[in-house]
Amino acid sequence: MKKLVLAAALTAAASTAFAGAPAEPIIEAPVIVEETQSSSAGIIVPLILLAIVGVAVAS
Repeated sequence: MKKLVLAAALTAAASTAFAGAPAEPIIEAPVIVEETQSSSAGIIVPLILLAIVGVAVAS
């Protein structure tokens, strides 16, 4: 009878120890900072293309 009570007590203690799962760790996303370029760099290519088209039309 003592072994049965001891087994029941150990079973109850073991089941409560593994009752819940550990919480998922909260991982924050890294902050990405991008360098901005000046706006004049993006307008050079269209101006060159416009000049080439203008020369082609004038010829």
